[in-house]
Amino acid sequence: MANTKVQKRKKSVAAKRSRARKRVKSDYYDYSLVAVIILLTCFGLIMLYSTSSYVAQLDHNDDMFYFKKQAEISAACIVMALGISWFDYHILTKFTTILYVVSLGLMVLVKTPLGVSSHGARRWLKLGPLPQFQPAEIAKIAVIVSLSYMIVQMGKQVKTLKACMVLAAIGGVQALVAYVFTDNLSTAIIIFCITAGLVFMAHPDTRPFLLLAAGGLLIIAVGVAVLSSVMEESDNFRLQRILVWLHPEDYASGDGYQTLQALYAIGSGGFFGRGLGNSIQKLGSVPEAQNDMIFSIICEELGIFGAIIVLALFAYLLYRLFFIAQNAPDMFGSLLVTGIFIHIALQVIFNIAVVVNLMPNTGVTLPFISYGGTSILFLMAEMGLALSVARQIKFQEPEFTM
Repeated sequence: MANTKVQKRKKSVAAKRSRARKRVKSDYYDYSLVAVIILLTCFGLIMLYSTSSYVAQLDHNDDMFYFKKQAEISAACIVMALGISWFDYHILTKFTTILYVVSLGLMVLVKTPLGVSSHGARRWLKLGPLPQFQPAEIAKIAVIVSLSYMIVQMGKQVKTLKACMVLAAIGGVQALVAYVFTDNLSTAIIIFCITAGLVFMAHPDTRPFLLLAAGGLLIIAVGVAVLSSVMEESDNFRLQRILVWLHPEDYASGDGYQTLQALYAIGSGGFFGRGLGNSIQKLGSVPEAQNDMIFSIICEELGIFGAIIVLALFAYLLYRLFFIAQNAPDMFGSLLVTGIFIHIALQVIFNIAVVVNLMPNTGVTLPFISYGGTSILFLMAEMGLALSVARQIKFQEPEFTM
């Protein structure tokens, strides 16, 4: 009898443990991602006002001119991102071809009278009552969506050379059109890198990609070394940018002026900076400081400490995207967020590398911080898609029953 009672007790405990191990599905919403997006946006607005107030007062007689415009579109875009997050991201599969073709068409229109020039570059488009925008930003989203969809459709065939060539062509066409029709090499490079990154993630064999990357870096290094040794001047502005990058002090009164002033700003900031609002270089020394070079003003006013805070926020943003991609409910969602991850990471790396003169000037903005309505609009659209994928993650939670 005693043994029987012991066995029953053991069975009862085992049954309770079994019930405790039962799992139920629960909806998930990534509030951490929302929080870091809002933090980056608010920090960007503070630094934008600090950076642009002097120039805005001179040019527009309103020290809050740039701040108000950016604040309005940022608030609207955050609401838009939250709205997008409640849609099923699979709806994009029905519009993949349309999105791809429309993005190409809009970039081609830049060369028509509808195109708008600004700061010496013709990259914007003005369509009727709509505010002007950069169609190259749409191309980035189009490539991410199109490649993600195509990789899923190819399935196991993605490992074949033919499939890789098709995927490379899909991204390559967008990159080529962005370069030819919008004269935007930086966007073309980003689109190419997004393409390579998504194919790399989907392909089972990493060795060919590593070999290609190593070969490409070697070719670039040799090319730069040759240029620096045999060329002193160039009529080609892209080659000139490389020469300026290698020897900015030789072009201090010309193309190297902005780079040198940005470096002065970073160097004068020290560890804790001059203090918020106390930058000297923003008083006209760094041209268009509120755009590509805003990181230099952050370093001058907040020092290395402020730069570390910014990098930490971006690192956490990328971590949340990585987390969502890793736990996405399907391959399409995972690739979609992976593409967004690659895009954000590239823009952060390129912008900061340009500011500290680790690479030639590319004209890439710092996400969520640099001034620009088009940039914030499409970045928030991407964040909305990432949140949409996150919302469909199903975690297993223990069900405790007595």
